[in-house]
Amino acid sequence: MKKWVALLALLTAFPPLSTNMYLPAMPELANQWQEPFWVINLTLVLFFLIFSIFLLVYGPLSDRFGRRAVLQAGISIFILASIMCAFCQNVVSLIIVRMIQAAGAASAAALALAITKDVFEDIQREKVLAYIAMVVAMSPMVGPVIGGWSLTLFSWQAIFIILAIMGLIGLMGVCRMPETLPVDERTARVELFSGYLALLLNKRYIALTSLTTCSTIPLFAFVAASSEIYISEYGLSPKAYGYFFGFNALALMAGSFTCIRIVKKVMSRNILILGFMGIALGGVWLYFGNNEGPWDLALPMSVMSFSLGLSRPPSHNLVLKQVQKGTGAASSMLMFAMMTTGAGGMWFISLGWSEVTNVLGLMGMCFASFGLVSWIMILKFSSRPW
Repeated sequence: MKKWVALLALLTAFPPLSTNMYLPAMPELANQWQEPFWVINLTLVLFFLIFSIFLLVYGPLSDRFGRRAVLQAGISIFILASIMCAFCQNVVSLIIVRMIQAAGAASAAALALAITKDVFEDIQREKVLAYIAMVVAMSPMVGPVIGGWSLTLFSWQAIFIILAIMGLIGLMGVCRMPETLPVDERTARVELFSGYLALLLNKRYIALTSLTTCSTIPLFAFVAASSEIYISEYGLSPKAYGYFFGFNALALMAGSFTCIRIVKKVMSRNILILGFMGIALGGVWLYFGNNEGPWDLALPMSVMSFSLGLSRPPSHNLVLKQVQKGTGAASSMLMFAMMTTGAGGMWFISLGWSEVTNVLGLMGMCFASFGLVSWIMILKFSSRPW
């Protein structure tokens, strides 16, 4: 199981590493290329948009042709695009190549979740998802630190070379893994539309997928705004920013570790309630707290991050339990919903608000409260147990 966890964690880490390692470089690129920060931020927003679209492509492809071949193709695209990013000379070229990089990274994120459904059963799968989430939480913790040191010792281009090397390691792991989807369980054709139509008609799947996205939107917004707040507003260095960003990632990892410890004692549906409550409380703290230094952002956000880390493994497991066939498509649609709404949150927080931290707090309060009330109502009026 350890080898599976290591490989799946690395595959799932491609998207956060592709964004978090790059975050410390954004203010420098804005100065170097004399571009407004919102233009530089398009390298993040459009990355997530293209990433989300291609999530919908890889799932049905893997349900038809198997996980391994599709992963090999996608990760190869990611490696090539990462190298190309290092040679960009202006923001337009970087935006375009980042979109290609996102198209490749989507394969790893979409299919890692599907592979867990192929290989592991219910309770074991939930524990594996928690282990993966705990390991993956290290990527936003170490990503900005690596990015900050790369800027200090080399240049922003080194960040993308490191990403290419990580992609190569992941590709080597995929080449050695066995195919996890048996031939007799594959779809007869690429069900790009019919497969997703069946999911859209699956009310329990859609309800859980929608609620899962509510808890992630404030965290995506934090990712987009964090470098501007910590570096431009609070005056931290790129290295110091990496440490503060890593503090929130540590809270995310602690939440996943706590999930591992309590998953056999607390029902998944109740863990979701605790997660929504924690994110809402963190939002209240951030909205009504002071805005005088980096800890005034880091501490409330750590509460929100811990709560997301706690609730994400059981929520993902509950979503996958609602489908019996076409797991690749189900996994892709879940990730698509999370990434598109997350990209919307990143765009919204980048609209030039005068009090960005207050907006982050308000987003945490609103989305988590909506998710909490909706989940309680679903549990109360559902005809079947969750």
